Amino acid sequence: MNSQWARRVVLAIFGTTLLFATSQVLAADLPLLKLTTEEGGGQTWSLNIRILILMTVLTLIPAMVLSMTSFTRIIVVLAIMRQALGTQQTPSNNILLGLALFLSLFVMAPVFEQSFNEGLKPYLDDQMDEATALQRGAEPLIRFMVEQTREADIELFANIAGVEQIDSPEQTPFKILIPAFVISELKTAFQIGFLIFIPFVIIDLVVASVLMSMGMMMLSPMIISLPFKIMLFVLVDGWALISATLVSSFYGVQP
Repeated sequence: MNSQWARRVVLAIFGTTLLFATSQVLAADLPLLKLTTEEGGGQTWSLNIRILILMTVLTLIPAMVLSMTSFTRIIVVLAIMRQALGTQQTPSNNILLGLALFLSLFVMAPVFEQSFNEGLKPYLDDQMDEATALQRGAEPLIRFMVEQTREADIELFANIAGVEQIDSPEQTPFKILIPAFVISELKTAFQIGFLIFIPFVIIDLVVASVLMSMGMMMLSPMIISLPFKIMLFVLVDGWALISATLVSSFYGVQP
């Protein structure tokens, strides 16, 4: 009971403080949504609304990384590779996420650099307004997503959205391009994962057949095949091979 009353008192104090702070802001008549027209004809929002937009974009960064970059394909392939290897939780999820994140940064570095040079840098140098900078900065990312997205997936979501005609792939709306890109990335990741699975399945079949022929049916084939799969993976330098294959799959370069 005492803890419940303590929480109620804290919430009451917090609510009173928040109400007081809000009244002070309203009393100060701050230009929260002020739109200023510049001499050249452009329009600029007030500093407060810019900060609000920036904070909103920061909260969307995790979703953007998951659905608009190479992260999806990489993390799915790495997860399938671990499953095929049969090492359960080794490497751990944190290690796979870290590897996928930095491989994604490596793949997306040219795209981010081009976005910075074409959008953010001119905006910081006061050479263009926010809307133009946002449009110019998004163009490299759109081109990257279009190159990795299958036309069939774009047509699928365009039909679902009721969009009859798209003049060019680069003009595909984000509401169509993003889900089509994610579906294409998942399909490509499973295709790569299937090719990774084949040699490990062959090792499991060989070990299981040998154990059956020796009459050792009570012994789990996974226990015997695991060292052989790890040895094979190390001998072919599996981590470097998979990393090179994933990176080259985005730009069509042979590893």
